[in-house]
Amino acid sequence: MFQLVKRLQKELLALQNDPPPGMTLNEKSVQNSITQWIVDMEGAPGTLYEGEKFQLLFKFSSRYPFDSPQVMFTGENIPVHPHVYSNGHICLSILTEDWSPALSVQSVCLSIISMLSSCKEKRRPPDNSFYVRTCNKNPKKTKWWYHGNTCTDFVLLFLLGEC
Repeated sequence: MFQLVKRLQKELLALQNDPPPGMTLNEKSVQNSITQWIVDMEGAPGTLYEGEKFQLLFKFSSRYPFDSPQVMFTGENIPVHPHVYSNGHICLSILTEDWSPALSVQSVCLSIISMLSSCKEKRRPPDNSFYVRTCNKNPKKTKWWYHGNTCTDFVLLFLLGEC
């Protein structure tokens, strides 16, 4: 537990002192628990999300950094994006199988900024309705299937007979 707290304190300071562009730590969120943070995010200038405000929820297990944090959009405004479900779950490989202990909250934030900034069309994933009705509340419990520029819940592919 000591190593977890030490690592989170280090990342907390880094996020406070040198946040990624358009991101700020919601200071109130860490007052109750060091293992749950809210990061406020503003859409990057010149993108489809310019001026929009979002919130990211980070939850850290006792196995962090060897286990990725649970990260999802939360609050009133969930971005409409091909890799973001309307319940806030994010289909991004570094949040699951491509996670490495060398990654950090800042690198996750930068990946999400990049993902939103490169979006060409605001739309939900094709399986959004089904996924939101049937998914686990914890996005880390989803078996994602990453293919091309889209993301699909493995269960949906199984039900459709595609795996």
